[in-house]
Amino acid sequence: MAKKVVATLKTGEGRQFTRVIKMVKSPKGSYFFKEEVVHNDHIKDFLADAK
Repeated sequence: MAKKVVATLKTGEGRQFTRVIKMVKSPKGSYFFKEEVVHNDHIKDFLADAK
């Protein structure tokens, strides 16, 4: 079943999306990772977001 999903992501509509992971500093001083699936046109907006 996983093969079907992977094949769809590589050839279908899934090619227009990317999984983006950004490291963000919390107010307490520690870091955490913010992860999102973003359309390819909005990757720079996600990474530039200060939140």
